[in-house]
Amino acid sequence: MKLAIKWDAVKIDETGRVSGHSAGDTLVRRILRNFPDSILIGSPARRADGFSVSPLEILDPNEIAVINMDVVDSPRLWQKMHAAGASKPRIMNFMWWPPRDMKTVEGIASMALSCALFPTFANSERTASEVREIAQKWTVKPLHEQMQLGWVNLGFRLAHVQPRQEPEIPVVLYPSIYLSARKRPEIFLEVVQWVRRQTPIRVEMRLHETHLVSEAAMKFSHRDWIWVGPLTATRQSYWEALARTTAFLATTSEESYGIEYVEALGAGVIGIFPDLPWAHALVPEGYPFFYKTIDEAKNMLWRAVVNPKEARAELDACARGSIQKWIGDHHSDDAFDDALIAAVTDWLGDIPHA
Repeated sequence: MKLAIKWDAVKIDETGRVSGHSAGDTLVRRILRNFPDSILIGSPARRADGFSVSPLEILDPNEIAVINMDVVDSPRLWQKMHAAGASKPRIMNFMWWPPRDMKTVEGIASMALSCALFPTFANSERTASEVREIAQKWTVKPLHEQMQLGWVNLGFRLAHVQPRQEPEIPVVLYPSIYLSARKRPEIFLEVVQWVRRQTPIRVEMRLHETHLVSEAAMKFSHRDWIWVGPLTATRQSYWEALARTTAFLATTSEESYGIEYVEALGAGVIGIFPDLPWAHALVPEGYPFFYKTIDEAKNMLWRAVVNPKEARAELDACARGSIQKWIGDHHSDDAFDDALIAAVTDWLGDIPHA
């Protein structure tokens, strides 16, 4: 039995590696690391760096078990595998995006049905709780009562963190790769403009290619103190950039987890968050930089860039030692590996893993 991964948006570069910096890209790489020589469902069929790419149609459905990151279409995937000869297709969902992103009745109902029918692994306790609530609301009792649901924080490795290199002019990061409405970039712009009028700062925005050439991106890039550019070419350069970043300002209204924020905090970047449940789930109780109003966000970011040493001391105090150690302990990459392997073994069978 081999593991297959389905995510239609995955991209593989010319070296045969999964490219991209989104949570989905990170997740695919993590699964491949834990289950070497797995199969990515896609076309054309080819050999990549440590895994294979293959269309579903040429795979033996009795010889594969599927982690489906395109959660909504698991019922359709089951039908395809069953029609191809599998009496009991082995499928588990990976719910790695906010369930609330689904806005239409058709989408919500399809997601609820999929998560009730197939074992579902979520990227955080909060996502798992929302999945359960939606399934209970949108499916019949015999389905949601037998629901199988697990979760773990996606986490990261502290070993990736680079030594800090404090910049002469504080650098503020836009901590997302998208400028969608849910990210509320207009709040980010209002706050950093105000802070810039009080003290010199530079702003860095590394955007996904689909948002890099947008009208919203142009609105930012017209200012000479805001750098708008593509995502870093490698994970090494990504962590090097975080090492010289002073603070980030989170403005999004909803996140299923927030790997970008966790990695930045682990790298020593001072995080300014909206006072929302998704953000509280990431940090210690008593975290000092939660804003309820835009004026509070302005003052908090100003404090962080004017006196980062004092701000980091506040973060360490709330973590009763070191905020970076707290983040590493509570968002552990090793914990993710263990929980994922256990879920796959329990739901899909004994598949060779690292």
